[in-house]
Amino acid sequence: MSQKNETLPLVLALLMTVGILGGGFWWFTRHSNSPIANSQNPKPSKANTSSNTTTTQTFAQVKDVPSGLYNYGGSTTWAPIRKELDSAIQTVYPQFQLRYTQPTISAPGSSTGIKMLLNGQLDFAQSSRALKEPEYRKAQQKGFTLKEIPIALDAIVVAVHPDLDIPGLTVTQLKEIYTGKISNWNQVGGRNLPILAYSRRLGEGGTIGFFADNVLGGETFSGNVRFIGTTTQALREVTNNPGGIYFASAPEVVPQCGVKSLPLGRTAKELVTPYNSPFVPLNECPARRNQVNGEAFQDGTYPITRRLFVIVKQNEQEDEQAGEAYAKLLLTNQGQELIRKTGFVRIR
Repeated sequence: MSQKNETLPLVLALLMTVGILGGGFWWFTRHSNSPIANSQNPKPSKANTSSNTTTTQTFAQVKDVPSGLYNYGGSTTWAPIRKELDSAIQTVYPQFQLRYTQPTISAPGSSTGIKMLLNGQLDFAQSSRALKEPEYRKAQQKGFTLKEIPIALDAIVVAVHPDLDIPGLTVTQLKEIYTGKISNWNQVGGRNLPILAYSRRLGEGGTIGFFADNVLGGETFSGNVRFIGTTTQALREVTNNPGGIYFASAPEVVPQCGVKSLPLGRTAKELVTPYNSPFVPLNECPARRNQVNGEAFQDGTYPITRRLFVIVKQNEQEDEQAGEAYAKLLLTNQGQELIRKTGFVRIR
């Protein structure tokens, strides 16, 4: 009888020990970083997921910025970014020298810059449109590939004379103006006034190519469209002609003092202003200027938006390193904030 009394406590103690060890093993496998724990709970840790989305804060934190003089060129839409960011980059990396290179005979623009990149005249290019299939093919024929890196958001904005009194245009009406189906402002709610439509020539810039693809939808410009060499000249023409209309990048149009930017919409009931409301009267300009409606560009309610790209030549040479470094600098928080100050919209 006494032997049974002694055995029972031993068995109970053994069972308790096994239970404690088993519970400890279960806890360990649930909460440790061992392969067993990860196979049961494969979700990445918070640190890993945040590291994939964190934006580098400053220019000084960007690694592998090369030394040398690098030629770049392309989109005229990029002019405010070049003016604001290049000097700031050079302050941190004086050895990373940047030189904007104009084409020899043709007008500057996205298409021209990409062509110069393909021909070895540039180390990287700036574009206001995405690459096209023929450009990819030409690069492959030359033994390398092209890569587009988005760095900002922009929108196409319509400029008209300040005295034009209409609530706005639909994208279809804008298309019909530039294809010749609408030729008088009274067809869209304005007064009896012939429309004078201005544009840069197709092939001279990314803005024109984007407009042709995404607004005209493959149709051609009307024979009545007047082609102008630069946006500055075109805006001057619209300022001086009550029937004038022109389209360009948002930062080139919205803050202007001599023209008015029109609301656009997918339908007449969905007109969205390209500027922050309320509209600043032009007689208060330049003391106060209208600012771009970045929120509408970012959330897609404004109907004609696009991205800006750094175009990099992937050839495992120094020009690839220069293009990659330039894009990384623009995608830092410091770069994105400077881009915002130029009137474009942060992509990060």
